[in-house]
Amino acid sequence: MTLAATYLGANGWLLDFAGLRVLVDPWLEGSLSFPPGPWLLEGTLGAPQPVPEQLDLLLLTQGLADHAHPDTLKLLSRTLPVVGSKAASRVVHDLGFESVTSLKPGESVNQQGLRIQATAGAPVPAVENGYLLEHSSGTLYLEPHGFLDPAIPKQQLDAVITPMVDLGLPIFGSFVKGKSVLPQLVERFQPRTVLASTSGGDVRFEGALSGILQMQGSIAESGQRLPEGTRWIDSQPGERYSLSQT
Repeated sequence: MTLAATYLGANGWLLDFAGLRVLVDPWLEGSLSFPPGPWLLEGTLGAPQPVPEQLDLLLLTQGLADHAHPDTLKLLSRTLPVVGSKAASRVVHDLGFESVTSLKPGESVNQQGLRIQATAGAPVPAVENGYLLEHSSGTLYLEPHGFLDPAIPKQQLDAVITPMVDLGLPIFGSFVKGKSVLPQLVERFQPRTVLASTSGGDVRFEGALSGILQMQGSIAESGQRLPEGTRWIDSQPGERYSLSQT
């Protein structure tokens, strides 16, 4: 059985667990902004992307617009089952999705043979979710801001999806800690493959904060520091990556 992941840019992924197709944090068209408004920070896509076909599940880590993007969510069938953080679940519920499962860190659910365990993710400001995903085709951990829940036991996984750079603002520090957390992720999960997320894709930001956003490190630098035998991927939008053991 095959485990595969297709990068959609920004935080978005299409995960394929032996035919079970899971859409994660999609931003496929339209702009996004954060309170108090676009003047602070607004993101735009270079070109819209089509909604992936034959979806079985929508998985949302956060309720913020770069993870639960309203314009993209409106493109999806309201009958598509959703699993998300408490904040993300409120967003999809308000949009009329019919089957919504809200998970807090430490809670889990089984969806069509996929065990989804929520882990403590980024505090933005409320603590959002990362996920441990277990299926007969493989195992995977993802968290989009580089925050590792200390309660997760050490275990070997097929893949980890994580940022591989740090992003932050002067004075406030890093709100994405991929470069910083990567050694801990590798030690905790001993993944066969690490896929870079969060900072990729054809995205442009404008607004008061755009000029002072700071990136520390690079994907190549972080990848080259991984243990020998650990495959790392500078994820490219539209590319499908096989993560199976064989």
